[in-house]
Amino acid sequence: MDFKEIQTIIKNFEKSNLTELEIEKGDFKLRLSKQLYKDKENQDVKDLETEELKDPNLVEVKAPLVGTFYIKDRNGEDFVKAGDHVQEGDTICIIEAMKILNEITAPKSGIIQEVKLKNGDPVGFDQVMITIL
Repeated sequence: MDFKEIQTIIKNFEKSNLTELEIEKGDFKLRLSKQLYKDKENQDVKDLETEELKDPNLVEVKAPLVGTFYIKDRNGEDFVKAGDHVQEGDTICIIEAMKILNEITAPKSGIIQEVKLKNGDPVGFDQVMITIL
């Protein structure tokens, strides 16, 4: 199975209502899982309350894929921390998925307001990782 096939499977899984997927093809084995909110009605209310309190200029950087969140580089230095100024396109974190390191860049220039995850935390698709003002 080549890399593009794997990427397609992951993207389709993320968009689907499936919570787990396991594929075996010869020696290759792929297992995907995601966590869903159990109480969708209450979650929507919380999201609306949070939405009303947000600064309209605040940008939430959300995970484009499921994986492991890294805010530190190989030397143990933070890519960014609260209060740092970033330029659009700067690397602000990395998500590791299937041994592939995916650089996540700042969608706009601004000041990092909050890093919502710790180095090494699991991250879900579309989960807010960092906020920029």
